[in-house]
Amino acid sequence: MTGLIGKKIGMTSVFSVEGKNVPCTVIEAGPCVVTQVKTAETDGYEAVQLGFGDKKEKNTTKAEFGHFQKAGVEPKRDVVEFRDFDGEYKLGDTITVDVINPESWVDITGVTKGKGFQGVVKRYNFRGVGDATHGQHNRLRAPGSLGASSYPSRVFKGMRMAGRTGGANKTVQNLKVLKVIPESNLLIVKGSIPGAKGSTVIIYQ
Repeated sequence: MTGLIGKKIGMTSVFSVEGKNVPCTVIEAGPCVVTQVKTAETDGYEAVQLGFGDKKEKNTTKAEFGHFQKAGVEPKRDVVEFRDFDGEYKLGDTITVDVINPESWVDITGVTKGKGFQGVVKRYNFRGVGDATHGQHNRLRAPGSLGASSYPSRVFKGMRMAGRTGGANKTVQNLKVLKVIPESNLLIVKGSIPGAKGSTVIIYQ
């Protein structure tokens, strides 16, 4: 498996060879530095830890600073571990967007946009009590019945109700890589990905 940490720049569209307008997302993928290399002998499994984005020393804990100092790199804002990473790397190595193969497919993980506390209409696409008919006064966006009465005398777990929406980890699989621009560390993928502009995303290939 190959992976990178990146930042979502935004969305745009490109024209395909057939002349179709294809929506796509632009990602600043890397450069990432190797901050730790785990092996089966010392850690029980093999993995490569990558760091992305600079972080001020005053905002770094002593434990984090010592960890980065051991790798010989500046403090990084985001640190992600990738298991079974393709290739051999050592501490301090820089990994760029070149590791992503053009015309391939990737999985991207990000944190969805937070929408705060929302009702069932916005959160689960409920249509309201009675489909907004039969004179339901002030009940158009209500969730309706939550269950039985005397038995089981409780609300079942997983009941779709109002609550905090968004702000959760989300992975979109099988996104086609449209273009890789190494000189600008840019990766262009087809379709949309989770998160707001400027948010951190994790790319798996």
